[in-house]
Amino acid sequence: MHKSTAWPLAALYAALVVYASLFPFVEWRDQGIASWEFLLAPTPRYWTGFDVAVNVAGYVPLGGLVALSALRSGWRRSSVWWAPVGVMLLSLCMEGLQSYLPSRVPSREDFLLNAAGAWVGALAAFVLQKAGAIDRWNQLRSRWFVPHSRGGIVLLSTWPVGLLFPASVPLGLGQVVTRLEALLQSYVEDSSFEAWLPVRDTELLPLAPGTELLCVALGLLIPCLLGFCVVRPVWRRMVVVGVTTGSAILVSALSAALSWGPLHAWAWLDVPAQIGLFTGASLALLFVFASWRASAALALLSLGVYLSLLNQAPESPYFAQTLLLWEQGRFIRFNGLAQWVGWLWPYVASVYLLGQIGRRDAKN
Repeated sequence: MHKSTAWPLAALYAALVVYASLFPFVEWRDQGIASWEFLLAPTPRYWTGFDVAVNVAGYVPLGGLVALSALRSGWRRSSVWWAPVGVMLLSLCMEGLQSYLPSRVPSREDFLLNAAGAWVGALAAFVLQKAGAIDRWNQLRSRWFVPHSRGGIVLLSTWPVGLLFPASVPLGLGQVVTRLEALLQSYVEDSSFEAWLPVRDTELLPLAPGTELLCVALGLLIPCLLGFCVVRPVWRRMVVVGVTTGSAILVSALSAALSWGPLHAWAWLDVPAQIGLFTGASLALLFVFASWRASAALALLSLGVYLSLLNQAPESPYFAQTLLLWEQGRFIRFNGLAQWVGWLWPYVASVYLLGQIGRRDAKN
């Protein structure tokens, strides 16, 4: 029996909604107003289409995923409508908690728009289930993927999301060491533990073109090998390589367009990136005949090399300036989703692959 991917995706999305709603998690204090007072506030005079669209669209996937999870778990159809109610309660809690954050402004209108998005998502899930689309997806999944492939499917479906956040190296996910060092240093500064921190002897140097090429190639090869763990037939693995390569190119272009403008959508596709993409796709096609266990082992090895090289790359001034736009501008609504997926994806994939290699059932 296949386990539904809807529940883990819903849980992940809910966690990212909490992050985006309460960012930056600093200067919590009681401002002398009740947490529910925003419900009685006057109607704001100014609206923007962007805010309306984002508040509705941001909760449509969550409402749909929670409702779909309920349907896949055997709930009665009449009970499924409690799913968007739960999402509404989450939105209400987030708006109430924003009352304790001076940098955030709770809004009744945001709550109502979020609720509308949750109901739209739940209705869409119900219509899709009624039309038989969910059953057809189950049949397609049974043909394409092995049993117990939920973790692999979730990782493959979230990988393009991580690429939306601007990276200093194309397809560079998991570059967290520099930030972790800075965060740890800020916590132990002026304490007896400060001397325990390792100190870099030299500044990080930009990656050589050959090293960047290798990072791009491994960044494409790793999700392909992950796909080979849950897809068996050779011709379907070739489709996985094609879809993964196309997704990498299109999503990276979209990320560049969001960060630097549509005119610079292809600025990231320099010669090392082009050769790296070709090399990664060629290696993936070479490994389509490998067993699923060998694919998992190769993916783990690739992840080790990839993360080691990538975390030796410094942040360029242009990249740092782009992060300020994402973290302080209105891209903050996407920041929680893309940034955390981009940071954590390689490490979660490593844990998943270790579990796959440790399985005794060769049929997975």
